[in-house]
Amino acid sequence: MRHAARPGSRHRCGHCFASRPCLERAARPQGGGGGGMLATGTESLLRQASVCLILVSREVGAEELGRFCARVSALLQAEDWGPDALDALRRLFLIVAATKYSRRLEPTCVALLQTTLCSPRCPERLQLLCAAVLREMAPSDSLSLSCDHAQSSRQLGLVASVLLAQGDPQQVRTVGQCVIKVLESRQPEGPSLTYLLPVVSKVTSLAPDALPEEQTKALSKRLGDWLRYASVQQGAAHASGGFFSTPRARQPGPVTEVDGTVATDFFTVLSTGQRFTEDQRLNVQAFSMLRAWLLQGGPARPGAADADDRSELEGSTVSVLSAASAASHLLPPAEWLREKALEYCQRLLEQSGRRALRKADSDLQKACLVEAVLVLDVLCRQDPSFLYRALPCVRALRTRLCGDTACVRALLPIAQFFLHHGEAAAVDADAVCQHLFTRIPSEHFHSPMLAFEFVQFCRDHLVLFGSNLDLLRTSFPNLFKFLAWSSPALTSGFVALLPVLVDAGTAVEMLHLLLDLPSLTAALDLQLRASQAASERPLWDVSVRAPGCLEALRDPQAQGLFQHLLRAKASGTVERLTPLHQLLQPLASCARVLQCAQAVPTLLRAFFAAVTQFASGALASQLALLLLERSDSLFQVEGYEADVHRVLSSQFPALCKLHPPLVVERAKELLEFVGSLGGPRSTGHMLTSVVWAIGEYLSVSWDRRCSAEQISRFFEALEALLFEVTQSRPSAALPKCPPQVITVLMTTLTKLASRSQDLIPRVSLLLSKMRTLAQSPAVGPVHGEDDLGAVRTRATELLNLLKMPSVAQFVLTPSVEVSQPRYHRDCNTALPLALDMVSRLLEREAGLLPG
Repeated sequence: MRHAARPGSRHRCGHCFASRPCLERAARPQGGGGGGMLATGTESLLRQASVCLILVSREVGAEELGRFCARVSALLQAEDWGPDALDALRRLFLIVAATKYSRRLEPTCVALLQTTLCSPRCPERLQLLCAAVLREMAPSDSLSLSCDHAQSSRQLGLVASVLLAQGDPQQVRTVGQCVIKVLESRQPEGPSLTYLLPVVSKVTSLAPDALPEEQTKALSKRLGDWLRYASVQQGAAHASGGFFSTPRARQPGPVTEVDGTVATDFFTVLSTGQRFTEDQRLNVQAFSMLRAWLLQGGPARPGAADADDRSELEGSTVSVLSAASAASHLLPPAEWLREKALEYCQRLLEQSGRRALRKADSDLQKACLVEAVLVLDVLCRQDPSFLYRALPCVRALRTRLCGDTACVRALLPIAQFFLHHGEAAAVDADAVCQHLFTRIPSEHFHSPMLAFEFVQFCRDHLVLFGSNLDLLRTSFPNLFKFLAWSSPALTSGFVALLPVLVDAGTAVEMLHLLLDLPSLTAALDLQLRASQAASERPLWDVSVRAPGCLEALRDPQAQGLFQHLLRAKASGTVERLTPLHQLLQPLASCARVLQCAQAVPTLLRAFFAAVTQFASGALASQLALLLLERSDSLFQVEGYEADVHRVLSSQFPALCKLHPPLVVERAKELLEFVGSLGGPRSTGHMLTSVVWAIGEYLSVSWDRRCSAEQISRFFEALEALLFEVTQSRPSAALPKCPPQVITVLMTTLTKLASRSQDLIPRVSLLLSKMRTLAQSPAVGPVHGEDDLGAVRTRATELLNLLKMPSVAQFVLTPSVEVSQPRYHRDCNTALPLALDMVSRLLEREAGLLPG
């Protein structure tokens, strides 16, 4: 026996280009079919779609599209509605859909598509495809469709879907009125209504005020009836007409529960059977649009007349059962729908506890659990009187699901329920959130759907966390497991979440973990593979070729580092993970690790944008020191170090600008960093930004503690570094030093000399040597003429400037009053505009120079 069609099934409103028989085979019960029929039908559709996408993946030009439209037009005009027309329309849909650019079809083709869509003789599959193509063309000026053209409710659903895709508010209202009139008609409930409920749901989502109040009330009443009073008997089987067929054999039986027992309560989406009646299909569709409809309805506003009715009933002498039944029927439509929705959700929670016989039904149980709790949350927010009726079942559900790893997704709406109503229901929401943030990310980080929903849950409920916001912040190591495993899908979500997660207490630890994110991905990958049997590992598993990784995971000496990297909460401590990086190195080429490494620069920019909004001087100093320490201790992933250095090099000057005294406070660490920058490390972005920051902020104007001795020590260290980078010959292990590094070193040395004039002769001699070196033909083939020209120009400008020490100090070390606002930009490799002006004056007016 098969389950009922799922809520929101797309084939009901024709929003799919696949043929309807394929969809019916995938979603409609076919009399005793096996539980794998749905999966088989879905896989078949996916294979068809994959083949078609490959066929249209190449670029289709306007001329070729025109020829193809002419072929489609010829087939439709001749009413040749066979396989050729079906295949041509499928290809046409994929051509116009599989591109981000708008496609314009021939007016004749568009007109024939509309005619075919409204033809009563056209096969249903072709009409589905015509509607799909017309929706992809929206908005279209050549559209002449109208709801009046539809000759059946099925055609009305397709025409309405095309008109709604145009995005015209007036058209939305017109479609809504037309569909509501059909729904309000007193005709027997037939297959027509199943095509129109999705249209109504779409109309209300596009224009909540499109339906008048009276029509909204009428539809709310009917939705409540469909939810509660659908038939509990299975649909009748079609008569085979055979000799041995008897009326008794064709009698429908009762629907059953997912565990195979006969249903003893009303029909729901979790009821199963071989065939279903139309009111049962309406029951499923009503539940699929229930939450959106309730949200459009707003909070309950019971009137005085309703209160009088209820009080009169309460005082009557009829039996309790009769009073309850009468009171239920006298409820206003909105309250009637809420009442039936509550009963429906309580029934679903009861059904979800049954043991399903088929995996498809088990998956449907989990989906219905999520939706039922979300609907209960909406009901309790709109009418608080529902809370005390819904609370016992939600509380029991949470107790049952806490130990059930298969239904972990349902814990998110349960947590949302208690965040909204925990205070009113005297429930400790802290305990719910504690379980949510502690166990779920650690155990289910590899579930992409759960990861997306978890991050979205955090973003949507930041205001509700209140005192639990500290719990969210201290749980960032666990949340980052989702990010490390599914970084392409979650990067934008975490960019929005980082400003809330980071604070002064967690900033340093969070930055460490962001820089270690690729190694966290590798560790999670290793942990997941270690928990699987060897026979279950995929053939492309890198650990199969590098068994040392799995052995390292069990190594007692590495256990501490693994545990620190995989911690669930912020510990307030940091560990140098360089030994762990070496153990995880064989996994550095995994696709998931590479994807994570590509996301880190974006996350780092978001992190620093948030931190600079509140960072104190002490925190800025800590972060600057962290950048120096971590610049040479990153997980070695292809291209990762260069990308991270580009970000860090832009953030180091920003931290110095935020707290200029940090250059003096961290003088020892900066000297050690500059002293260790020999060899290949002397060519990076980080060196340029650090050297620039030293020249900019190592001054008494920024910190009174700056001394001539400190300036001399930095001068000697940078002088030695400049000598090393200019005298070393480039090789495979030692690439050539870019001219930006050389010019920044020369500029910084000149700045330091202008602040301690005893150093002016030394820097003048050094600049003369650099100018001579740049003019030497021996270094031309190594650096290139343009690079050498930049070095010569900078050396000449600095030498001219040093001829007037007082002017040099004014230009290279302007006071705060002069430099704010600055009418120029000193972007690491360029001197202020004043430098060029003074150079020109010195060249033209050499006779005015003293001496």
